[in-house]
Formats: sequence, C-alpha cells, structure tokens
Amino acid sequence: QMQLTESGGGSVQSGGSLILSCVASKYMYQTYCMGWFRQTPGKEREGIATRDSDGTTDYADSVKGRFTLYEDSAKNTLFLQMNNLKPEDTAMYYCAADFQTCGPEEIVSAVGYWGQGTQVSVSS
Repeated sequence: QMQLTESGGGSVQSGGSLILSCVASKYMYQTYCMGWFRQTPGKEREGIATRDSDGTTDYADSVKGRFTLYEDSAKNTLFLQMNNLKPEDTAMYYCAADFQTCGPEEIVSAVGYWGQGTQVSVSS
C-alpha cells in the first residue's frame, strides 16, 4: 500500500525545536525521492527538504542550516529535525514521495504521493 503517515507537529516558541516523522511503505521508502513541503493559508505549497533514494539530501535556502533530514531505514521512516524555529516556519507540513525531479524546488503537480499533513505553530 502506498501510504505516507506524518506525526510530530505541535506548538513551540521561537528558537525551539521539533521533530517531524514520516512513515512510508517499504517500497516507497527504498525507491522514491522523499521530502517535506509546507503550506500556509493563501500561499502555495513550498518544498523545503528532500532525500533521494541514494541518501542525497537537499534543502531550501529558507531552512538550510536549521532543518536536517535523517532516517531510520529499519522503520522506513524519514525524520525532519527542525531547530531554531521562527514564527515564519508556522505552516502545515506535508511528507511527500515520488518526485519527478528530486529537490525542494520540485513543483507540487510533479509529486506522486502526499501525507495528510501535520501542523507546526511557532510563537514569538
């Protein structure tokens, strides 16, 4: 079954940290580029971080140096460690898989699978 399940969102103060997790089916985890997008009301969904099937990672400039991807391959899980969170990081965060081109700049319509989303709220 092709499924992505996110967890780990919540509310933190500026400067705080959160870890998001995305559990994928084994096939998806081993085969596809996976990553994270985020979206705020009235704005387009933006890619922020990706991990290719060979383990290569890439980050949007807006999160580079603050967010880090890591994995638990035994559990088919991709994590997004978010440090030094800012109010502008407040958004719904979505796990994604099966990118036509692996990278945070990929367009939404070129991504095959999405999770249900998890909310991150950062207060000042």
